Amino acid sequence: MPRRPLRLRTAEADAEVRSGLHRIRAEFSVPGPFPPAVLAEAAGPAALADGRADLRDVPFFTLDPPGSMDLDQAMHLERRPSGHRVRYAIADVAGFVRPGGALDAEAHARGVTLYLPDANSPLHPRPLSEGTASLLPGRERPAVAWTIDIDGAGRITGVDVRRALVRSRDRLDYATARHDDGDPRIALLGEIGERLIAAEAARGGVSLPLPEQEVVHANGGWALKLRGDLATEAWNAQIPLLTGRAAARPVSLPPIHL
Repeated sequence: MPRRPLRLRTAEADAEVRSGLHRIRAEFSVPGPFPPAVLAEAAGPAALADGRADLRDVPFFTLDPPGSMDLDQAMHLERRPSGHRVRYAIADVAGFVRPGGALDAEAHARGVTLYLPDANSPLHPRPLSEGTASLLPGRERPAVAWTIDIDGAGRITGVDVRRALVRSRDRLDYATARHDDGDPRIALLGEIGERLIAAEAARGGVSLPLPEQEVVHANGGWALKLRGDLATEAWNAQIPLLTGRAAARPVSLPPIHL
């Protein structure tokens, strides 16, 4: 049977939900607005003059939920004679943070971004996370760039990581980037994703494809939406998992010639 969202309507119910969310924020000391000193530091430029590799010619793309602006990861995929090469760029927010400064201290105090249905409490100010540090298409951005080679069985055969300058080409989202839409990038992601999923199963790993729950406010009411049953999301999830395994690998792997 198709999933049906759970809805809660009427002005009284809306006010009750908002009041409950306010109490949750107060009870758990959810951080509010950023102090002026933090916002001032977040508006500053990144520290780019540090010998970063120039990867701006690599056609990275991002893949995120619709409407996302805090684009913190991008990828470029290609076939190789013996497998695939995955380039994975992670937004280098550290390039904007002065050690020991107000922004650094605030990020340590917050720890993570906290999500509630009516708002979220971000780890970094939005002008940084959704602006100057976000891997938005057509913008030069500092990143930590991983290059990972895998063979036909999904095994890692080579790893390279370096700080770099990147420039994403496209911002794709799960709702429109389907495996059957003819985009060769999504076809490659499917090949790699399925290969890594099979390798995970061969290692005895388990992934639980549980849908994400989203509580959204629309049309004067609240709805519980379930998201996460798209193949592209499962394939995309394998890329950061691959990167985590690459980070844990011994340094004795042969160098990658970029």
